[in-house]
Amino acid sequence: MAFRELLEGASVVGEPMSVKFSILEKSIATGNAPMVFSNLEESPGHRAAINILTRQRLCEYFGVAPGELIDILAWAMENPSEPVIVPKEESPVMDNTMEGVDLGRLPIPWHYPEDAGRYQSASIIIAEYGGERNTSFHRQLLKDNGRTATRLVPRHLRTMAESAENDGQEIPIVVVNGPDPVVLLAGAMSFDEPLDELRVAAALHERLYNSPLRVVQMSNGLISPADAEYAMEARITLDRGSEGPYVDITGTVDDVRMEPVIEYDKIHHRDDPVFHALIPAGLEHMTLMGMPRAPTIKQAVSSVVDCTDVYLTEGGCGWLSSVVQISPAEVGDGVKAIHAALDGHRSMKQVIVVDKDIDVASSSRVEWALMTRWQPDKDTVILSEQKGSSLDPSRSEDGTTSKIGMDATLEPGVDWGPYESVL
Repeated sequence: MAFRELLEGASVVGEPMSVKFSILEKSIATGNAPMVFSNLEESPGHRAAINILTRQRLCEYFGVAPGELIDILAWAMENPSEPVIVPKEESPVMDNTMEGVDLGRLPIPWHYPEDAGRYQSASIIIAEYGGERNTSFHRQLLKDNGRTATRLVPRHLRTMAESAENDGQEIPIVVVNGPDPVVLLAGAMSFDEPLDELRVAAALHERLYNSPLRVVQMSNGLISPADAEYAMEARITLDRGSEGPYVDITGTVDDVRMEPVIEYDKIHHRDDPVFHALIPAGLEHMTLMGMPRAPTIKQAVSSVVDCTDVYLTEGGCGWLSSVVQISPAEVGDGVKAIHAALDGHRSMKQVIVVDKDIDVASSSRVEWALMTRWQPDKDTVILSEQKGSSLDPSRSEDGTTSKIGMDATLEPGVDWGPYESVL
């Protein structure tokens, strides 16, 4: 399947616009609706899309309920499969190869004045080194027409890059923009042990579409989703360049760091390509950060109580706060769910537990449940000196934070009459 199939229903902006600040301004002016920009001054022949990936749109596209999608994501983690390599002539992403490398011609946006410049925020990096493959998101600041500086957070790819640096070697990579959403969801996952995210994406593709994930082999030996909008052959070099400032998912400005420089060798793309120009701190960013964490939270809670849905909230930046829906069987199940959820995603600092009649994605219904079913002095868990998230600017200097859990569920056997809403 293809990223562009998600564009159905998006409004098309045909007026001349710049990739610098105009995309964000237009998004805000229209209530952050799904949009495709077809007339970008810096990028003739290229389009850009924003606000496409949300929990609701993805579930409608896949034809599944939110709780079911979480279970499917968890299943794919446990049942990875192999993608199928297809010839280049059967791979739309290989239909065009740019003459020379000029990243400036792509609709890489500069969304916020506070950012250091034009950023790829929705592109994923596929890398192989030491017999392992990793697929993950890493923001990239455009340095010039052939190079970017990328923020490598302390996860699998950074470990690979550090190993390569110790060996005095570069890492060949493919930078992919606009693949099928199953690839994006898999690439946003993080695991305690190295796991091949492309194989997780292949399992998702088979489960949701009943067909294999098609990939194509690049000239540098790596594979890329064959139906992506862009596949760019590149290398993580031994050079360093300044990266940042950058408006991160919390809406706060991240620091300037010296980070690895990526040098680009070839740029392939589909006919009339669509660049995914995700807005940091927007709903798409939160969806890609939060939805892949929901399965680990749900699995952890399901080990102690019947858990039916999990939602990483917008107010919590898709990362720091969640609402967990359960079916309590015993007194105290809500508190058990709180502890399990915090263990399932250690970056969280708040958990609200609700009954099955509460829509976890509706902030007003969740607050209503708190105000009508929760008593602060007996239904609240507060934990001190806990491991915090680097995205939380309020954490202590040693990285710790306090955490809170609120149980807004009703005790089993209680008369629901006084607690049910007619609205």
